[in-house]
Amino acid sequence: MTDPGSTALFTDHYELTMLASALRDGTAERECVFEAFTRRLPDGRRYGVVGGMERVLEAVENFRFGEAELRSLSREQVGDEETLAWLRDYRFRGDIDGYPEGELFFPGSPLLTVRGTFAEAVVLETVILSILNHDSAIAGAASRMVSAANGRRIIEMGSRRTHEESAVAAARAAYLAGFTGTSNLQAGLRYGIPTTGTSAHSFTLLHDTERSAFEAQTEALGTGTTLLVDTYDITTGIETAIDVAGTGLGAVRIDSGDVGVLARQAREQLDSLGATGTRIVVSGDLDEYAIAALRAEPVDGYGVGTSLVTGSGAPTAGMVYKLVEVEGRPVAKRSSHKESRGGGKGALRRHKSTGTALEELVYPTSPGHAPPQPGPHDRFVPIPLMRGGQRVEDLPGLEDNRQRLRHALVSVPWEGLKLSAGEPAIPTVFPDVS
Repeated sequence: MTDPGSTALFTDHYELTMLASALRDGTAERECVFEAFTRRLPDGRRYGVVGGMERVLEAVENFRFGEAELRSLSREQVGDEETLAWLRDYRFRGDIDGYPEGELFFPGSPLLTVRGTFAEAVVLETVILSILNHDSAIAGAASRMVSAANGRRIIEMGSRRTHEESAVAAARAAYLAGFTGTSNLQAGLRYGIPTTGTSAHSFTLLHDTERSAFEAQTEALGTGTTLLVDTYDITTGIETAIDVAGTGLGAVRIDSGDVGVLARQAREQLDSLGATGTRIVVSGDLDEYAIAALRAEPVDGYGVGTSLVTGSGAPTAGMVYKLVEVEGRPVAKRSSHKESRGGGKGALRRHKSTGTALEELVYPTSPGHAPPQPGPHDRFVPIPLMRGGQRVEDLPGLEDNRQRLRHALVSVPWEGLKLSAGEPAIPTVFPDVS
């Protein structure tokens, strides 16, 4: 058995091939800079949201090759004895800077900068990209859904539609983006995210009558619970729910049909029964477009599953991890449609005096280049994350980063918040340094 806390084998075969070759020819110890960035945003998106940065740091800290992992590599002939001996003592001892979680990003934004030897930085590629691509995709989709909900409660409930560990990470990314809570209890335990939920149709079907199901749930959970009223006939379901729980029933959930029309009818019926404070929650294959279409309906909350955990059509953020500097010398990939810009980079986001963002200036940090002068309303985006292989103290936490995203979205020009396709909300500018 491998150590479940270790992330070492979240690595690709080709990374160890490069490591073995670099160790053999003596280039493994060259000081290098790697960057994670995206060349373009997913179709229809005008901004990205950084998710998973905290998980990246945790993964780097736990990146170890124990004896079980080394025996597996030896058995599969992945690397020679020199490589395995080097991996046995592996610890990342370099520096990492990056955009904090909840920050917006755009094409070319230097989201993560890893400085260290080639050997210690190259083996981190897969684990870094797997986390950032997944969590940022979820956070980006969730942010659009939160914006579409326009202040109404929105719950993540997609655990059954993805891998069990992805479900926990998705719940965290959704909460980062402004979701109210999650139905995933492991996410609640691991990250302190508020958990919530109600019964499924199977609970109603278990009982001889809908009434007996409602009675059992309210007896166990109180009248503040949410009753699922559309297993049979929704009108009868609402009438029974109020008859059982009284006009103080917390909420009813509608999970099928034309939820907009049904919500309107449900509101009228609830009000006529005196349950004016009973909320209406809708679920069932919702995405940001469906949520936006329901904005005018009397809906108090949304439950979102499949579209959230799949990135609402964009399951990856499209990030890459590229070598951009070797011992102070910029290097760049020139392949057609996959070009990269050489040299380490920083980013300065420029703003109007009103707080509206104007542009993202991506500038070189290679030797011989001075950073740009910020204006009174500008700010540098990347922050120090690790120094000498140790996490920087007092980094912002999950609640801080929820607020960061909220403030960042306020700075976006209103056109950039549209759900329709268009140019990135904030243009990325690369100064001519030739």
